[in-house]
Amino acid sequence: MSADPRTLPWTPGQLPLMLAPMQGLTNQAMRALFIDWVRPDVVFTEFMRVRPQAAKERISKGDLKEVAAEEGGVPLVVQLIGHGLEALVSAADSAQRAGAAHLNLNMGCPYGRMTSGLTGGGMLKQTVEELEEILAALRQAVSVSFSVKLRAGFDDDRKVFALLPVLERVGVDFLILHPRTVVQEYRGLADHEITARVVAQTALPVIANGDIRTAADGLRLLEQSGAAGLMLGRGAIADPLLFERLRGKAPAEPDRGEKARMLRRYLRDLLDRYSEIFCGDVQILGKVKAALSQMEDPELAKEVKRLKKALKLKTFAALIDEIT
Repeated sequence: MSADPRTLPWTPGQLPLMLAPMQGLTNQAMRALFIDWVRPDVVFTEFMRVRPQAAKERISKGDLKEVAAEEGGVPLVVQLIGHGLEALVSAADSAQRAGAAHLNLNMGCPYGRMTSGLTGGGMLKQTVEELEEILAALRQAVSVSFSVKLRAGFDDDRKVFALLPVLERVGVDFLILHPRTVVQEYRGLADHEITARVVAQTALPVIANGDIRTAADGLRLLEQSGAAGLMLGRGAIADPLLFERLRGKAPAEPDRGEKARMLRRYLRDLLDRYSEIFCGDVQILGKVKAALSQMEDPELAKEVKRLKKALKLKTFAALIDEIT
């Protein structure tokens, strides 16, 4: 008997730890680093833009090359971001033909044009009825697993509760909730009391996302919310071993020496991988410094500041070796 094409991207009974999709950060090289080192239970592509006008190529050829059912044996979720029912359905068809086993719709991205065209978090400006029409059409078109990543609302954090019956009715397989509004962007703190209320009000698996920086943050969130799993974003980019800390396989509260060893390994690995796919000091350093921008540990603040100021690859590499 063939496997159910709508199988969730994690094993039933497992508490999945997912690497969040972060535009400009979780590219294929970064995902491979995490898979090789700490093996998240699920990884996501960066969002794939849906072209509303290009009927024959709703998703760029470059993005389609990254579509797969898994990477390194880890389930890969393909995330779409766009607007317009016809364009989204067409893009979902293209992704499935390219080999996607799991599709996700971005309804939470707060930045730039993502909010101006009813795209990403901007979708939450639409009425519940309008969203139900889009989600129902996508669910009908998607034969593999289909999930939604969303904010609590555009400017009203009660919107998610109005959407829960819709998500259940159309047959979404799971949802990922970042409990801020779109207009908040990343200001303030994620309100995980909302996460707990959402979990209590739906039978759908809810993956909690937002402000999970330490193992204590994640374990407390799981206990207080009852979420089915966690999605790690900025916290994981700052500390890839956060996955292992949550699993009890690395110190939950590392000392400075362990943090320094982690950072040296992480940055050396990133430099090696990025040097293979990007060209020139400026581009390579820009990509590595994007990861550094997520690091806020005061114990390593001086070292991170010096690394951010490096203008040449050779200088940057030498500074890595000086981290102790």
